[in-house]
Amino acid sequence: MDSKPAAEGLRLRHKAGSVGEPREAEKIESTQSKTQSPASKVHAQVAAAQVADVISLLLAFRFINALCVRTFFQPDEYFQALEPAWRIAFGADSGAWLTWEWQHQLRSSLHPAIFGLAYKAAEGLMTFLNLFPPFKAFMLVALPGTLQAVFAALGDFYTWKLAMDIYGRGSNAPWAALWMTVLSPWQWYCSTRTFSNSLETTLTIAAQCYWPWELLGDAKASKEKPFQQEGRVASLRISLVLAAVAVLLRPTNLLLWLVVLGVSLTRLAPVGKAPMQTSTLLVLFREIVVCGTAVLAVSLVSDRLYFGFWTFPPYKWLYFNISQSLAVYYGHMPWHYYLSQGVPLLTTTFLPFTLVGLYKAASAKDLSPLQSSILGTLNLTALTMITVLSLISHKEVRFIYPLLPILHILAAPYITAFFTQTPSSPPTTSQPTPVTLRHKLTLTNLLSLNLLLAGYLTLFHQPAPLSVLSFLRTDFERLHRDALTLGTPNQEKETTKETKELFALFLTPCHTTPWRSHLVYPALRARALTCEPPLHTAPGSKERETYLDEADRFYLRTTPQGGEYGVGFLGEEMWPLSSSPHTDGQGEEDIGKKRGGEVPRYIVGFEGIEPVLRAFFEEADAPGKGMGVTLTRVWSAWNGAFNEDWRRRGRLVVWDTGVYGGSYRGTGAEGKGEEGRVVEEL
Repeated sequence: MDSKPAAEGLRLRHKAGSVGEPREAEKIESTQSKTQSPASKVHAQVAAAQVADVISLLLAFRFINALCVRTFFQPDEYFQALEPAWRIAFGADSGAWLTWEWQHQLRSSLHPAIFGLAYKAAEGLMTFLNLFPPFKAFMLVALPGTLQAVFAALGDFYTWKLAMDIYGRGSNAPWAALWMTVLSPWQWYCSTRTFSNSLETTLTIAAQCYWPWELLGDAKASKEKPFQQEGRVASLRISLVLAAVAVLLRPTNLLLWLVVLGVSLTRLAPVGKAPMQTSTLLVLFREIVVCGTAVLAVSLVSDRLYFGFWTFPPYKWLYFNISQSLAVYYGHMPWHYYLSQGVPLLTTTFLPFTLVGLYKAASAKDLSPLQSSILGTLNLTALTMITVLSLISHKEVRFIYPLLPILHILAAPYITAFFTQTPSSPPTTSQPTPVTLRHKLTLTNLLSLNLLLAGYLTLFHQPAPLSVLSFLRTDFERLHRDALTLGTPNQEKETTKETKELFALFLTPCHTTPWRSHLVYPALRARALTCEPPLHTAPGSKERETYLDEADRFYLRTTPQGGEYGVGFLGEEMWPLSSSPHTDGQGEEDIGKKRGGEVPRYIVGFEGIEPVLRAFFEEADAPGKGMGVTLTRVWSAWNGAFNEDWRRRGRLVVWDTGVYGGSYRGTGAEGKGEEGRVVEEL
């Protein structure tokens, strides 16, 4: 690695303005290149075209990536982003499912507002064009992934750009970092999903790219007063605004920026005969206060508009997760989780090179002082964030996702050195040095494994939770063609029998599928088992330890030997007995009492619950025998080769209860009409 050109290139780009603004930077490089040989010149238009090409290819790549993601990962992708976004776009009566976090203001409205505005704009345009409602629904379902693809592509671009600023244009390490992020299975699996962590990752690497890293230079460099250079204050403002938004989305992101700011402040402090850089400190703190206040004000106004009153979600988040200890309710992981599982899952086959990069980041001898300081700071941010988050009981790989671009940048020179061989003669241009591949078999196996992991996870691991909603939505469009509105359902139609029916009941672990962002139509009424946390209980109390949510009560086994679960829940909570007896239709009082609750058109669940349903509805002495339900499978789908949760194993199935007309089999009291016969023939 040639450190001197790289360090000089970093200073030039920062003097020119913010990183990622090639025009002014290339003017300076072009001016400097006048003293160099003609072969070493890089024209500004060539460099700008290279940036444009990289961005265009990344956008196309991530759009394809978004289209290929056909599987379910975690509920937060939908319930912490798209459900509140749907409510923003289509109103409180649109059928969006707001979880307890939104009811208690634990989340910032900034993230869902992005998708809510996109929903509103797309729906308005399609309404103006008078497009067919099913096509509008299809486009709205695909819209969030398409928008997130743009954020994912920007994250890839800024990973490459920061690596270019650190290692220099003549190094191959930036291109290795770009290929690592493009070929990362985790990036393919998660970057185009609408997690707040995905946007946080893009905001973080972009903010780091605009950060004035020259503050980490030696005392002599500090005397140059970087904020007096053209464009540097604007670059700092962009960095601080992006960082502030990332912190508001995910408060744990503050850990990363405390390290970066702390290291920068230590370099500005007086060392030896070098005086304290007072003017630089004043500008830094001024911009932190101004930019932080501006972003905070925007966030407060956004939350005021969304929730209807003044609130501060980061405080609520800290209160519920620390004082109420609710994070443990969602899982308790060992202290080494991020070391033994988190980082390996993020980096997959690049893990060995990542470990080498972390080890050598602050001690590499072939780097300039500025390069060494930058890489050492990035290394310290990664280690600090992993260490602090390891102290929290509830852990998820997504929580350290913002570190992935940093890990790629740290590992880039070592993966380059392992798989390439540079010529013995020094390079004569500022373009990447021509290389020859080596260890080709290892590289082929590494990339093949990455592609297999990415392909399986995005196409075959848990695809049923998405495809079942497509089935339900399209069947609703077939049965209720006059109820395909996206806003508040028409009050007259809402009272009719067609739109009043409970269309689907999900007897699955809670939040197994997306909700209104895929069901779309408000008139498509559905119900699912819930899993609200025990907000009413005190931390450490026996009541909290024995608390069971609705999904837990359904799946609770009644005997130590693993007897039939669910039947008691269906009879006592889902369809409880009413207080008055009913007749059998011939004037005689039927055995037992009539059961209350709505009977759905369809029941959705994993195939393991079929014996439970038949034990409740169809056996001779079944508690629900008199409800007129006759179960018939009308749809099922494979849900992957394995699942760690026994409740989600097997195929996902849709059973028709037979109590409504127009079903696929056309049975039941109302299913023997004309509409039912037509469907049977089809």
